[in-house]
Amino acid sequence: MIIKCVTFYELSLDELYAIMVLRQEVFVLEQNCPFVDADGKDQLAWHFMIWDENNKLVAYTRLFDKNVYYEDYTSIGRVVSSSQTRGGGIGRLLMQKSIEKTIELFGNEPIKIGAQSYLIKFYQSLGFELIGHDYVEDGIDHTYMILGFAQVP
Repeated sequence: MIIKCVTFYELSLDELYAIMVLRQEVFVLEQNCPFVDADGKDQLAWHFMIWDENNKLVAYTRLFDKNVYYEDYTSIGRVVSSSQTRGGGIGRLLMQKSIEKTIELFGNEPIKIGAQSYLIKFYQSLGFELIGHDYVEDGIDHTYMILGFAQVP
């Protein structure tokens, strides 16, 4: 397994292509949610990637500094893992390492996420707390959650 985290402008074209394929496979095809994934925020994010031994992207997140995605918070978004790797702990590893990297990059700041509601218990197991404000995005129920200071799982 190879873990890599770079800015948008440090991504290779092959890495960017793999990211877009994984995000479309999961968010558009699996979740049957047609939406414009290219939201103009990729250029502002750090891109956290986990590659398998066959050099296939299997998990990914976007990491944002304070006030870039949410006012007064750092953030982790576009949390996605390949359907072939789910159930083996890749999602937990992805989030643990993404939290660690967010703190390393941006300091000891609270992290805010917009979680798909069916994953609330998973995020709570990582230390995130519900703050209310449920909403529907692209036809999928979401809620805001926050991880407080220095709660590395």
